[in-house]
Amino acid sequence: MLRASLNPLNQSLTKSTNIYVNFTPRLPFSSLSLQTIQNSHSKPLSNPLYNLLPETQNPNQIVNLISSSLKQANSQLIDLQNDIKPLIHHLSCHEITRVLLRFQSDSFSALTFFNWVKNDLSIKLSSHNYCYIIHILAWSEKFSLAMELLCELIDYVKDCSNCENVFGSLVFCSKDCNFDPVVFDMLIKGYVRKGMVREGFMTFRNILEVGFLPSVISCNCLLNGLLRLNFVDQCWLLYEEMCRVGIHPNSCTFNILTHVFCKDGNADKINEFLERMEEEGFDPDLVTYNTLISSHCRKGRLNDAFYLYRIMYRRNVVPDLVSYTALMNGLCKGGRVREAHQLFHRMVHRGLSPDIVSYNTLISGYCKEGRMQESKYLMHEMIGNGIYPDSFTCQVLVEGYGKQGRLISALNLVVELRRFRVSVSSDIYDYLMVSLCHEDRPFAAKNLLGRISQDGYVPKLNIYNELIESFCRCDSVADALLLKAEMAQRRIKADLVAYRALICCLCRTGH
Repeated sequence: MLRASLNPLNQSLTKSTNIYVNFTPRLPFSSLSLQTIQNSHSKPLSNPLYNLLPETQNPNQIVNLISSSLKQANSQLIDLQNDIKPLIHHLSCHEITRVLLRFQSDSFSALTFFNWVKNDLSIKLSSHNYCYIIHILAWSEKFSLAMELLCELIDYVKDCSNCENVFGSLVFCSKDCNFDPVVFDMLIKGYVRKGMVREGFMTFRNILEVGFLPSVISCNCLLNGLLRLNFVDQCWLLYEEMCRVGIHPNSCTFNILTHVFCKDGNADKINEFLERMEEEGFDPDLVTYNTLISSHCRKGRLNDAFYLYRIMYRRNVVPDLVSYTALMNGLCKGGRVREAHQLFHRMVHRGLSPDIVSYNTLISGYCKEGRMQESKYLMHEMIGNGIYPDSFTCQVLVEGYGKQGRLISALNLVVELRRFRVSVSSDIYDYLMVSLCHEDRPFAAKNLLGRISQDGYVPKLNIYNELIESFCRCDSVADALLLKAEMAQRRIKADLVAYRALICCLCRTGH
């Protein structure tokens, strides 16, 4: 986080943060450069008669008592809690802030106290209490702890009806304690992490208004968040604003923007952007090329994808597993599975070890072409290399056999996969059950159900309906009625589909 140039007397931030802040030019950079006007009711009223009470019963002494306990090496706040039990209800948000500020140079004690109040005393903390401990932790470079509490504060404020401004609260509290402007970067990241990208974008603009520059890392985080939500226009607005205020993009920035261009799909604009990227002194790296190759392959522009693949070698950028898998996927989608397999062999020859994704890409390509023998050969090859099929592998193989009407082969494949201790998903079993029922083979489906039920498979209503309809089509009404009774035992209520099939079968068979 960098300090930007400030006008001598900047305007108040009431538009964005609802607090009054004036910048004074006397101090170049410190928390004292933010002069904040507090509300007159922020200080609690003190009763002078309290001073006649013993110290442990005097509400005016609660801050001193807690501070003294925290300063002792082996202090136990739980013991103090028992000693000052009558005073606990006097521990307001103002007193909590006073204790935190006394320990702003001792982040461990400050956090211990904060957690004690929050967890043991169950006192409702204010957003300012959170902001003070966040500032203390960030100043002490306890960034992960500060980030954790900042995300907690975002949730806390989001659930409040008055919709407090986290950024405004952080600025407000910065006048009283040492602070590191990195907290503003963290706030952007926290909003993005919570899926509140719009708030993150607003925070970016608020940071500029108070005279700081967000880091390029937090800007990249915000760009990623905007991209995930497909806010393409806002990505370019953010990038233009970065350039305007002097936040220099890095290679990660350009790679994110490459993704943005790929969503837009204009090849000419992508080439122009790459030229601009090189003018800025950034050569496209592996991530850039992989992003572009994947985009070209998804859109069927294989010639452009392979052009980039060849350019990579000329520029000493070695393609990796992602590069080859994207190209193989593009070839398979274009019905060029044999070429994809040749590229697979070239990849292995160049020293890359295929993973489950590259194997699945080829297996899926062969299955779509109905070449089940090659698909199954690849499955055995991957198992031999210590890579076990996942649910996608099983799904495409089983469905590949199913499309050819080879359900016995599909069932044998499932038996073989189970022998290899490969987990078979319930979706695959559902597919097999429905396929057998549609072929009017309800006894085979019922037999399969009995075997897989031992492994914890529980059929849903639609599977029972398929079985009952299949039995009824075969005039096996007794078996259909047994299934209905089984449904009742499992507390699955039969619907109109099951009753209609049973009634039609009973009428047809003269029952």
